Amino acid sequence: MRFLDALLGRSKPAPPDLDRLFALPNAAVTLEAATGFTPTGLGSVCFRAAEGGAFARLQRDIQELLDADEGPKVEVSTDSYGYTWMLVRHAPDELPAVVTDLHAINSTLEAGGFGPHLLCSLTGFRGPDGRRLALIYLYKRGTFYPFAPLPGDRRDNALELQVRGAVGADLPVEEDLGRWFPVWGAEF
Repeated sequence: MRFLDALLGRSKPAPPDLDRLFALPNAAVTLEAATGFTPTGLGSVCFRAAEGGAFARLQRDIQELLDADEGPKVEVSTDSYGYTWMLVRHAPDELPAVVTDLHAINSTLEAGGFGPHLLCSLTGFRGPDGRRLALIYLYKRGTFYPFAPLPGDRRDNALELQVRGAVGADLPVEEDLGRWFPVWGAEF
C-alpha cells in the first residue's frame, strides 16, 4: 500500500511530538530579544470534548491534578464552536510551569485515547505597547504558528510574519499559512 500511496501523492501525517512544547521557553527568550514580547503566564489547550463518562472522568482527573498545587485553579470553558478550553494561569515569569501544565493536559488526553480530539495549545505574550500575541501549537501537525489579533476580529499579519522569522530557529513553524487559523476569543 505504501507504493500506491506514494504514487497517488498521499502521505501519512507525522505523529504529534508533545515534547516540542518544551522549546517554548527558549523561543520566548528569542522572541523577547527580537520583538519585545514577553510571556503573560497564560496557556490553554483546546479540544473537542467527547461524550461519555470516561472522557468526563479524565477531564476531572486533569483538573484535580493541576489544581492540587497551591497555584490558581484550571479554568474550563466552551467556545461558540463547541470546543473546550482548559486555561492555566501562572506568573508571567513562570513560562516553564505553563508549558509543563500544557504538556500534562495534552499527554493525559492522548494517553486516555482522546488524542484525536486535541486541536491546539497556545501560550500568550504581550508586547511593550500592549499588543497581544499567541504562539499556537497544532497538535495534529506538530508545528507552531503565531497569532496576533487586532480589534474587530482582524489580524496583524506583518507581526505574525515577523514572529515567524524570529522564532523559526527555535520552533518548527507551520509552513502552510492557510493553517494559521485565528482563535478569536481565546484568553492569552
